[in-house]
Amino acid sequence: MKKPRFLITGSSNVDFVCCSEAIPHAGETIISNGSYFISPGGKGANAAVAASRLGAEIIFCTKLGKDLYGTELAEKYKKENIDCRFVFFDPVEKTGLAQIYREDDGQNRITVFPGANKNLSLVNIEEAFTCYPDALLIQCEIPPDAVKFAIMQAKRQKIPVFFDTAPQRSDLNLSEMPPCEVVSPNETETAFYTGIFPDSIDSCLRASMKLYSMIKTKYVVLKLGSRGCYIYDGIHQELIQSLDVPVVDTTGAGDAFTAALTVRYLQNGNDISDAARFANCVGAYTVTKSGAFDSFPTSKQLESFISEYNAR
Repeated sequence: MKKPRFLITGSSNVDFVCCSEAIPHAGETIISNGSYFISPGGKGANAAVAASRLGAEIIFCTKLGKDLYGTELAEKYKKENIDCRFVFFDPVEKTGLAQIYREDDGQNRITVFPGANKNLSLVNIEEAFTCYPDALLIQCEIPPDAVKFAIMQAKRQKIPVFFDTAPQRSDLNLSEMPPCEVVSPNETETAFYTGIFPDSIDSCLRASMKLYSMIKTKYVVLKLGSRGCYIYDGIHQELIQSLDVPVVDTTGAGDAFTAALTVRYLQNGNDISDAARFANCVGAYTVTKSGAFDSFPTSKQLESFISEYNAR
C-alpha cells in the first residue's frame, strides 16, 4: 500500500483531564478521590498524531500561543514525524485549552477554550496548501470560515476532503460547505444537525439521508461509539460493528477513528468498508488507554492488538 500524504487543518490544545466519580452541581463542591493530569490534545493535533503513527505523511496546519505550552506542543509534533512548517504562533492569544471531566465509565464531558485556535487565518491556511497534499482532513474546533475556506482550497486543488464535523457548532451551516469525499459526525453531532438521533438502523438511514441532502458528499460515515459505524453512499447502507473492548477513556477516539479512516481509504484505493473496519479497530484500541496522544497506536501495536483480540 502507498504511503498517504495529507494535510490536517485543525486545533491544538492542552487537555486538563479530571477523573472524578461525580460532577458537581451548581454551587456544589466535591472532594474527589479521583486524579487529574495535563496532556496534549485538540482534534487537529489528535488526528495528526494518530495518522502519523499509522504510517501516513502528515502536514499539520494549526495555531498555538506564543507560550510555554505552545512551544512544548510544537516539539511533540516534530517528535511524531509531523511536518510542522505550517504550525503558526499567535503573539497575543494563549494556546487552546480543553477542560475534560472523565466519568467512571470512561465517558467524558469537555469544555474547549479555543485561545489561539480561533485566530487560525485564511492566509495561514492558504499558505499550508502550497504543500500540495493528496487530501485534506478537517474538523470544527477552528472558526467556520476557516473550515469552509480550507474545503474550498481542497476543491480548487481537486483533492478529496474528509470532514469530521466535531464538535457541533451552531454557527456552522453544513449546507454552505463545498463538496467532500467523506462527512463523519458522531451520534451527538448527527442529532444536532439532523434532529434525528441514530440509535437504530432506521434512524441511521434517515439521519444519513438528511445529511446527504444537506452537504454534497460521496459517503456519510456515522460514528456510533461502542456500536461501531454506519456507512451510507446515497444508495447502499452498511453497519459495521465495533470490537467489544473494556472502555477506559473515550477521549480522542473519534479523532483517531477519522484519521485512521482517511489513512486506510487513501491506501486501499478508496474502499470505504475496509477503511471503516480499520478505523473501528483503531477506535477500539484508543478507548482501552488513558489520555489522547498516549492512547493512539502505531501500526505494529495495532497489529498485535487485533491478533490478541481475535485469539480470545
